Amino acid sequence: MPGWLPRAMVLALALYACFQLGSWAFDQLIGLLINVLIAFFLALAIEPAVSRMASRGMRRGLATFLVFLGVLAAAAGFVVLLGSMLAGQILDMVEDLPAYLDSVINWVNQTFRTDLSRVDVQDSLLHSDWLQRYVQNSATGVLDVSTTVLGGLFRLLTIFLFSFYFAADGPRLRRTLCSVLPPAHQAEVLRAWEIAVDKTGGYLYSRGLMALISGVAHYVLLLILGVPYAPALAVWVGLVSQFIPTIGTYLAGALPMLIAFTVNPWYALWVLGFVVVYQQFENYVLQPKLTSKTVDIHPAVAFGSVVAGTALMGAVGALIAIPAIATLQAFLGAYVKRYAVTDDPRMHGRRGSRGGPVRARMPKALRKPGAVRKRPQDTPGEGSKAHG
Repeated sequence: MPGWLPRAMVLALALYACFQLGSWAFDQLIGLLINVLIAFFLALAIEPAVSRMASRGMRRGLATFLVFLGVLAAAAGFVVLLGSMLAGQILDMVEDLPAYLDSVINWVNQTFRTDLSRVDVQDSLLHSDWLQRYVQNSATGVLDVSTTVLGGLFRLLTIFLFSFYFAADGPRLRRTLCSVLPPAHQAEVLRAWEIAVDKTGGYLYSRGLMALISGVAHYVLLLILGVPYAPALAVWVGLVSQFIPTIGTYLAGALPMLIAFTVNPWYALWVLGFVVVYQQFENYVLQPKLTSKTVDIHPAVAFGSVVAGTALMGAVGALIAIPAIATLQAFLGAYVKRYAVTDDPRMHGRRGSRGGPVRARMPKALRKPGAVRKRPQDTPGEGSKAHG
């Protein structure tokens, strides 16, 4: 056996063990890494407000605390207002449920010539097997729901804690990161940080603008249909559909449909149709246009980045995909060498004259129709002079 073979085998086993250990550690810490990534982008989003307050003499930690306090107060106020409105609507729906059920049964009897009654329907529902199984599964799943809620609250607290530290200690974090890099690389890191702040702010601006447009559009629809609490429902649709990725649209549209059903069951279908049509308009027309203007990326790139982010990291990837791609594109754009574009009609989407580019490269003697250049040996007298 060669002398190097045992050492090579030991080295290969050590590398394989390190790879397995790293994979196991990454799988265990993937949740924490995602939370830190979300916290970093949240800190970038509030960085302009914190920096503006700190530049006026306020301590950076206090400025960060006030910004977070304002955001949490606005969110809590909206949730309380919406919760009180929703509780009132649910009570009204429970009180009016027998009347709605009677109207539906009468419509079914008149349309399909049946003989149903509300008492029979209630008895069949109360004694059905699927309702009993649902109650049993709900009773056994209370612990799982409680665990999920507590886990979500802990994750939310972790994100806010990391984002507070990132925003409050932003200058110290930049100094620590730059202290281990050469001066030339320090400038690039600071430049990338500034680009990330600008792009994240632009992304939030575009999201806020789309939330405003969505809220106004749904408010007009609900006002025309006469659905109560139209302003609060419009705010709900605008915020939830834009700032909760992937499932935000369905959560936002379910509440207006439920309340519209209390007014008229057909109104719920109108709201559903409008939500579906508006979502397609937003996905393929409004969102790419606004994102390309505020974040400065192509609409196709914006759409593709959201799809890729969703495939890689789910809802979190869909939320941070556009600012991440915009930051990367702006940072790498400084290192891509660009050249002057040639003056060619095809650059403007027009076809040039037939044979134009080819004729431009041909010698002048060959551009005339029928012109043929003669070789030196074909000229009379030149061949005899060469031999002489």
